[in-house]
Amino acid sequence: MTFPHHIITPLGNFCALYSAHGLASLDFPNQSYTLPELFGEPTESDLKKWQAQTETALNEMLSGKAPKQLPPLDISTGTEFQRTLWQQLLAIPLGRTRTYGELAAILGKPSASRAIGMACGTNPIPVIIPCHRVVAANGRMGGFGGGPEWKRRLLQIESILLA
Repeated sequence: MTFPHHIITPLGNFCALYSAHGLASLDFPNQSYTLPELFGEPTESDLKKWQAQTETALNEMLSGKAPKQLPPLDISTGTEFQRTLWQQLLAIPLGRTRTYGELAAILGKPSASRAIGMACGTNPIPVIIPCHRVVAANGRMGGFGGGPEWKRRLLQIESILLA
């Protein structure tokens, strides 16, 4: 049984879960964490290394810096479409945004803006997989699984100003 591991940050304690393949879930402070169906347990040495990498990357991102290294990410619980989108989100540079429509076009599915939004909302590793950088076409924030306050805060940390 995988147990949650807390990551202390200046913005609160996040909750991380690891599988045998890497970081599988990250939950915001003061939110109930989810227990996804994970595939295997990490070794003790992997867990220790991945926890340190996650802690460093998360704290770098929460201070407005691009992380030097990410832990291995286990996104295997997503559908093929979700996994493809989540990989694409990792390519959005710090301090930049993409719209749901832009991402739909990049993925070759120009009418899939809603599906992009749904896939962002099910991102199991927010902040590190930066779904907060996805905004509505009208320059507004759009939705966010962590809630509008977290999205606003994360965008402000990256000096992204929206309408």
